[in-house]
Amino acid sequence: MTKQDEHMQHDHSNGAATHEGQAHEGHDHYDHHDHGDMVSDFKKRFFISLIVTIPILALSPMIQEFMGVDWRFANDQYILFVLSTFVFFYGGWPFITGGISELRDKNPGMMTLIGLAIIIAYGYSALVVFGWTGNDLFWELATLVDIMLLGHWIEMRSVMGASNALEQLVKLMPNEAHRLDEHDQVEDVPLSNLQHHDRVLVKPGEKVPVDGIIVDGKSAIDESMLTGESVPVEKYQGDEVIGGSVNNEGSLTIQVEKTGEDSYLSQVITMVREAQDSKSKTQDLTNRAAKWLFYLALAAGFITLFVWLLLGYSFDTALERMVTVMVITCPHALGLAAPLVVAVSTAISAKQGLLIRNRANFEEARNLNAVVFDKTGTLTKGEFGVTDLVPMEGHQEDEVLSYAASLEQHSEHPIATGIVTSAKEKKIQLEKVVDFESITGKGIEGKVAGKQVNVVSPGYVNDHQMDYDEKLFNAMSEAGKTVVFVLVEDRLIGMIALADMVRETAKEAIAALKNNGIHSIMLTGDNQKVANWVAKQLDIDEVYAEVLPNDKADQVKKIQKKGWKVAMTGDGINDAPALATADLGIAIGAGTDVAMETADVVLVKSNPKDVVALMDLSQKTYRKMIQNLWWATGYNILAIPLAAGLLAPVGIVLSPAVGAVLMSLSTIIVAINAKLLKA
Repeated sequence: MTKQDEHMQHDHSNGAATHEGQAHEGHDHYDHHDHGDMVSDFKKRFFISLIVTIPILALSPMIQEFMGVDWRFANDQYILFVLSTFVFFYGGWPFITGGISELRDKNPGMMTLIGLAIIIAYGYSALVVFGWTGNDLFWELATLVDIMLLGHWIEMRSVMGASNALEQLVKLMPNEAHRLDEHDQVEDVPLSNLQHHDRVLVKPGEKVPVDGIIVDGKSAIDESMLTGESVPVEKYQGDEVIGGSVNNEGSLTIQVEKTGEDSYLSQVITMVREAQDSKSKTQDLTNRAAKWLFYLALAAGFITLFVWLLLGYSFDTALERMVTVMVITCPHALGLAAPLVVAVSTAISAKQGLLIRNRANFEEARNLNAVVFDKTGTLTKGEFGVTDLVPMEGHQEDEVLSYAASLEQHSEHPIATGIVTSAKEKKIQLEKVVDFESITGKGIEGKVAGKQVNVVSPGYVNDHQMDYDEKLFNAMSEAGKTVVFVLVEDRLIGMIALADMVRETAKEAIAALKNNGIHSIMLTGDNQKVANWVAKQLDIDEVYAEVLPNDKADQVKKIQKKGWKVAMTGDGINDAPALATADLGIAIGAGTDVAMETADVVLVKSNPKDVVALMDLSQKTYRKMIQNLWWATGYNILAIPLAAGLLAPVGIVLSPAVGAVLMSLSTIIVAINAKLLKA
C-alpha cells in the first residue's frame, strides 16, 4: 500500500472539533511546598533582619563617626548588643546550623565559613561591649547577615522561578475525568481518584486527562502543547496517549497507565528539579575552594594572631587583626559566584523552553564542533504543505487547488490542512460543500458548486485506469512527497504534491551554526532522496540517510573520533542511543520517557534555533561564572594579606570595618554581575 493510500484510510469527518483553552487551576499533583517554604523563610528573615539593622547602624559609633554625628546616650551599647543578638540568632541561624551540619559530615564548606565569620564577629563585638578594648563589629555582623540572606533568597527565588515557569504545564490538565465503571457507566471523578488500569472516556475536543493506552476508538491527537509536534498524530487502539494532549475527533476509551509522579508532565517538572540540583563542574570547584578556604581562614587567623603577638603588640591589637582576617576570608563572593549565575541561567533557560537535565554537559555546549540533527519533526515542521500543483491540460493551478481545498475544508487530516492552508495563502475563495463523505481507504468526495468532486489516492486512480503523468508522479513520490489526485465529475483535472515542510527556523539555525563555525549534519532513517531534498533546502554540510537507530550512535562515535565535541538533536525515541552517546544530547519535543532519560537538554518548543540559543546561553553562563570566580578569588587573594597586616610597616592597616565593607562590596558586585546575565 502506498503512503498516499495510507493517508486516505483516515476517516474524514465533518465539523471542526472544539479546542478547550481553559487554564485549570487548583492542582496539587506537584508539590513544591518545601522549596517554596524555604524561599519564603529566607525572604522573611532577610526583611526582618534588614529592619532591625537600621537601628544597629544608627547606634554604631563607627557609623556615627562616618556621618559626623553623635547620637550616643547612656547604655546605648547594650541596646546595640540586644538588637545584634537578635540578628545573629534569627538571621544567622540558617548559616550556623548549616555550618554545624557540614562539620558533622566532616566536610566543611560554604555554610561553615559563613557561620565562622558571623560567630567571630558577634563574639568579638560582645567582648568589646562588656569591657574588651577595641571597636565592636555589630554593624558589620548585621550587614553581613543581611547580604547573605539576600543572596540566598535571590538564588532560591531564581531557581523557584524556573520551576514555576514549567509548572504552568500543569494547567494543561483537566480537573476531572470521565471514568467508566464495569457496566460502562460514566462518572466524573477528580484526577487524583484515578487508579492504574482504570478506563476513562475522552470526548471529541476534550483534553486527555492521564497518560494511557487507547483500548477503544481512533482519533487524531494534538500533542503540540506537550511535544511541540504541530501535526495531529493519528492514534489507534493500542497506541499511547499523553495527558494534556487534545482529542481532535472521535471518542476514545483510554486505559490509565501512569498517574501522579509517573506522568509525562510530572517528569518534565522533575527534570527541572534535577537541573536545579545537578552540580556543575564550576560549582564543584567553588565548593572545594570553600572547604580549603575554611582551613585557610583558621590557619591565617591564628598565624596572624601569633605573629602580631611575637612582634610585641598587645593581645587586643593581635586579636583585632585575627578577627579582621577571619571575617574577610569568609567567601561570600566566592560562595555566590557560581550558584547565582546557575540560578539566573536556569530561570532564563526555563522561560526559553530549554530544560537542562545535565548542567555539566550544558556548560560544555560552548565547545561544540558539530551538531547532528534528526530530520522529521526537527528540521521539518512535521506538517504538510503544498510543494507542487500539476493541472491537467485545459485546467489552471488555482482551479485545481480551489476544488480540492473546498472539499478538504471539512476534514481535519494533516494533508487536508496543508491544502486548505495553501489555498488561503493564495487568497482563493472556498466554495460550500454538500454531500461530503469519505471513501474508505481511497479519499473523500462531495459536491462543490454543484459538481461532483473527489480528492483521492493513487490507488483509486489506478483502479479506475485513469491516465496521468506517471513519470512526474514517480519523481515526486521518490522525493518523499505525498501526491493526491483531484477529480471533477469523474474526470482527472490535476495532481497536488505535499511534503513535510522545512522549518524556516531550521534554515536560520543552520545558517547561524555555520556563522559560528559549527558543522551541521543530518542523520535520518528516511530514504536518501528525501534526505537530500531536505538537506539541499537547508544547506546542511553532511547527510547520512537510511540509518538504523543503533547505527546512529555508531555514526556519532565516528564523528567524535575526529576529535570533535558533538551534540545530537532528535526526538528521543529512535534517536535515544545517539542522544546518550553524544557529548550533548538534545531532545526535541521530549515525547517519551526515553527522551527524558537520555537527553541532557530538552527543547520544549521543538525549535531548531533553540540549539543555537542553548550554545549561546552556555557561553554566556560560563563567561559570567568565570568573571565572578576571578573577582571573588582575586578579592580574597588581595584582602587576606592586607587584613593580616602585611603592609603595616608602611602604615597601611586594614581595619575590621573596612574589611567588612570590602567583603560586602565584593558580594554585591558578584550578585549584580550574575543578575546581568541575559538570554
